[in-house]
Amino acid sequence: MQAELIFDAKATLGEGPAWDAKTQTLYWIDILEKKIYAGNELLAQLDDLIGCLAPRKNGNLILGLSDAEGRASFVDFAPDSSQQTVLFALNESATNRVNDGKCDLAGRFLAGTMDLNETDPTGSLYSFDGKNSTRLLDGITISNGLAWSADHKTFYYIDTPTREVKAFDYDVSTGQIANPHVAIHVPESLGWPDGMTSDMDGNLWIAMWGGAQVTKWNPNSGKLLEQVAIPALQPSSCVFGGRDMNELYVTSARKGMSEADLKKYPLSGGLFKVVTNVVGLPTFEFN
Repeated sequence: MQAELIFDAKATLGEGPAWDAKTQTLYWIDILEKKIYAGNELLAQLDDLIGCLAPRKNGNLILGLSDAEGRASFVDFAPDSSQQTVLFALNESATNRVNDGKCDLAGRFLAGTMDLNETDPTGSLYSFDGKNSTRLLDGITISNGLAWSADHKTFYYIDTPTREVKAFDYDVSTGQIANPHVAIHVPESLGWPDGMTSDMDGNLWIAMWGGAQVTKWNPNSGKLLEQVAIPALQPSSCVFGGRDMNELYVTSARKGMSEADLKKYPLSGGLFKVVTNVVGLPTFEFN
């Protein structure tokens, strides 16, 4: 499997890819530059940090935003007009920001928060159903990858500094998680586990920050199955898309890279595509 550069975006912190099957559109963000992209086109420039997004059934997007005062919220965003409507305000520390998030099969939006300095376990993981927000986890340092098994009965989650993928029993009818255990431990040699997605075979695909690769794992055995080289030092997240749902789209970042690293990995911050031999789980829509 080869990674193909599809947009040399030079994103500071490219993140949060989401595939809208209805419009065959890949949405993704540059968190620190406060930008939303649709493929290789800039869709919107916002005033607030955009931590994550997901398509909505009404054609809009739901965003996880953090403003200059540190106020975090879930917001409805209309791509045509850029109009924003706050759906829910989170009671979060001003030293936190929203990070990774995506929807479950039932249309709930699960999104986490993280310490801006990436050092203190002040973050949480939330589940928002459109009316109420439930705090599923706390004591999180860098809330990152989220994914579900193909039968939706298992939820996978990454708090990056732990180097672990935790698995939880997941109840789609209630949105509750239970019985956590460590499914995967990522060795230092591979990089830091960041954004994550899953395929219909039950395997997890994880972007390895600092590792210049995406890794494929069997979460039942904890075994590393494949490594896909990405010509960017800091792959940040990945999602399946394309008409046949076999194309893996990978975001990356230039944040914190030295001149030497940028010379070695000049495509860092780019958007990449990997054609795989598997079918990925879809990006679910928010109600």
